[in-house]
Amino acid sequence: MAEHNTNPRVDEFLTKPSKWTECYARLRTIVLECGLTEDFKWMHPCYTVNGKNVVLIHGFKDYCALLFHKGALLKDARGILIQQTENVQAARQIRFTTVQEIESLEDVIKDYIREAIDVEKAGLEVKLKKRAEVSIPEELQSKFEELPELRPAFDALTPGRQKAYIFHFSQAKRSATRTARIEKSVPRILKGKGLNDCICGHSKRYPNCDGSHKFFQ
Repeated sequence: MAEHNTNPRVDEFLTKPSKWTECYARLRTIVLECGLTEDFKWMHPCYTVNGKNVVLIHGFKDYCALLFHKGALLKDARGILIQQTENVQAARQIRFTTVQEIESLEDVIKDYIREAIDVEKAGLEVKLKKRAEVSIPEELQSKFEELPELRPAFDALTPGRQKAYIFHFSQAKRSATRTARIEKSVPRILKGKGLNDCICGHSKRYPNCDGSHKFFQ
């Protein structure tokens, strides 16, 4: 590893016990062979070109991954990039569970990394959705039609409060659960309150009030 531009904090990271240590080390070698500079950000090995983030190595309970910061701009010829959640707009992952998987895809991984480097050097940017473009769940749209006073009340909320509600509703996988969450939130929205705002009048946010909000919701 001496011939590459390594970071001692990554060396330290790799000494810590982890089920993915061997995978991390293999990914590190592959990334460094592509000429990226090694850094350590967000408590994980991060690799840059001209000071710009290109890929990051990280691990979870069921897999470790190479995360491409602008993965949404890659061609993904092999169809192996994964979007972590629908709310992640730019980043994409290639996931692994064994060193053998990494080794079998080494040439492909390098091709993806080189493409990501080209994207960064070209100064390309992911066009992020604006708040107003965040998709409103079908169940909420139906509730707007059912209760005409609900839409203007929702529109009067701050963008952050609107986004919090939409995220809360959309996270539910079942339509019935989304509908139940919306029904429960209607009184709060009509009062002009956000998802986490206290409505008892004793505090701006709960649970930092005296608990009276429990009897007013």
